[in-house]
Amino acid sequence: MEQHLLPTYKRAPISFVKGCGVWLETAEGAKYLDISSGIAVNILGHCNEDLVSVLIEQAKRLWHTSNLYRITNQEKLAEILTKHTFADVVFFTNSGTEATECAIKMARKYHSHNGDTRHEIISFEGSFHGRSIGAISTSSSQKMIEGFGPLLPGCKSIELSDKGKILRSISKKTAAVIIEPIQGEGGIKIVPDHLLRSIRESCEKLGVLLIFDEVQCGVGRTGKLFAHEWAGVYPDIMTIAKGIGGGMPLGACLSTKRASEGMGIGSHGSTYGGNPLACAVGVEVLNQVLSQDFLTNVQKISGYFSQRLGGLMSEYPSVFSELRGSGLMLGLKTKIHNTIFVEAAFEQGLLIVPAAENVIRILPPLNITEVEVDLAIHMLSKTAKSLSH
Repeated sequence: MEQHLLPTYKRAPISFVKGCGVWLETAEGAKYLDISSGIAVNILGHCNEDLVSVLIEQAKRLWHTSNLYRITNQEKLAEILTKHTFADVVFFTNSGTEATECAIKMARKYHSHNGDTRHEIISFEGSFHGRSIGAISTSSSQKMIEGFGPLLPGCKSIELSDKGKILRSISKKTAAVIIEPIQGEGGIKIVPDHLLRSIRESCEKLGVLLIFDEVQCGVGRTGKLFAHEWAGVYPDIMTIAKGIGGGMPLGACLSTKRASEGMGIGSHGSTYGGNPLACAVGVEVLNQVLSQDFLTNVQKISGYFSQRLGGLMSEYPSVFSELRGSGLMLGLKTKIHNTIFVEAAFEQGLLIVPAAENVIRILPPLNITEVEVDLAIHMLSKTAKSLSH
């Protein structure tokens, strides 16, 4: 019945009916090792028993009331997030795109609230902040923006490798700088710590708000709760989604009290954002991610995974050229077209996803085991062997 769906995705000819941990299964019983986690979403694996229990328990009590009333689970989740981050306040959304919209609006509203007309938003080439008009206005990708103009005025995208140009571009006309500490769609590209620090310093000096997009790289994926913690640099606003819901549609825009001071009653809203179901799951996700040794184990298993991938690269130099990433947000740059590799891996029963710059993304559940890593490496090796010359 695919003909009834808007054809915006090139879907693989397969449908899954069951998931457990790192595995997905078809109606025919075929099993696939999923080291893409629904594109960094299922950070505790498919159908995690604790998440399922929390969801069922909440579903029996209450699904939706709207934000016209207090939502206990929303308040619990906001308390956990503010306790463990730079933020003072949280606005809940259903997705990363919605979190981006909130962040852009918040940044512009901040300056307007303080009597300043600046509205410029600086982003970076290769970035991905969502699919709404506001979000794609920050993109330099033609496939993202072609035919959707006119875009949001005042947005400009700068080459990430040109530090001098970046710092010269941040001015008293700039409302905010939005950046992913690690670009996901852009090819698993880590922004150097020194660059994040320099951008932070320029923003402070010129009264510009700094927005970190941690939709893909956040919630434990790099071995810390958020990727920017490695650099010791903190934003004024941060967008999160994907992993925070463990598979439930959930996102959030986190902010300092100062950066959000223009966002009063009626300035923003969401019908479903922060609903009792999603936030109940979000609380349990964070309880697990913040539990003793969880993030330490992410660092340990990611080191093991990276070591095995390094060996794979050495074994197949005609296929792989570079290993990228941090924690369990890893990328292999291939010498063949990455979609060819993804399709060949699919034939081996392995699920991975492509990114820009001919990179294949490896985004497994954060609780993946060494045995499962070894199996993934075996499948990657078989795929590389089938494609090597």
